[in-house]
Amino acid sequence: MSMHPQPIPALPEETVRVAHAVLPKGNVWLRMRDELGTLYEDTDFQDLFPSRGQPAQAPWRLALVTLMQYAEGLTDRQAADAVRTRIDWKYVLSLELTDSGFDFSVLSECARTVARSWCRTPPV
Repeated sequence: MSMHPQPIPALPEETVRVAHAVLPKGNVWLRMRDELGTLYEDTDFQDLFPSRGQPAQAPWRLALVTLMQYAEGLTDRQAADAVRTRIDWKYVLSLELTDSGFDFSVLSECARTVARSWCRTPPV
């Protein structure tokens, strides 16, 4: 997989409207996005990806999915389902409500990519 850094899209208006209607008091994920922004950018992960090959999912999104997956104790399949079905997750990830997400195997591929990079890089 290759990565071509992209700017982080703005929150889709409809996602914001529905998220605030359904969760008027918010929740931890909406507050995280509102107070901390996206936390990551694609360029934070540029050294992990080659410049050629099939384009990868946005690394900043995968990093957030992994963080939320860990916090909620979800499997890869459950986390991918959350990306596809949960309004709060779509909000954090700047996704349209109609976005179909990605296959759960993307998360394990992402983990392998990160692990390979860490194994090659000596600790500082």
